[in-house]
Amino acid sequence: MPKEYINPDSLFRSLEYGFSQIVVANGGKTVYISGQTAWDAQRQIIGGTDLAQQTGQALRNVQAAVEAVGGTLADVVALRIYIVNYRPEQADAVGGALREFFPKEERPASTWIGVSALAVADFLIEIEATAVLE
Repeated sequence: MPKEYINPDSLFRSLEYGFSQIVVANGGKTVYISGQTAWDAQRQIIGGTDLAQQTGQALRNVQAAVEAVGGTLADVVALRIYIVNYRPEQADAVGGALREFFPKEERPASTWIGVSALAVADFLIEIEATAVLE
């Protein structure tokens, strides 16, 4: 499904941080993906205390979820990212994973939210996604 990625000069340059300012999608089927964490299918935490590795696993889980409904990461239009005890110096750990998973000019809109804790004490990050499929 065609999507339009808009990053106006009047807003800060977000692509280098791994996300677009605006994504426009028309029609299709909207898919809401529950927050994904660093758990693998056997409920083992991947990445230990490394935020970048946990982020990578959470994004692999988002990818698996969207593929389970017939889509791809290119169909993801928005992310809500919850990071435990977020500090600005952690931005590259999260942004690096986003840049790895999403192509430069077609990155989903994104909101990062610092939280005090998640459902399991060892989770460092949880990522919700919205996708629009044809």
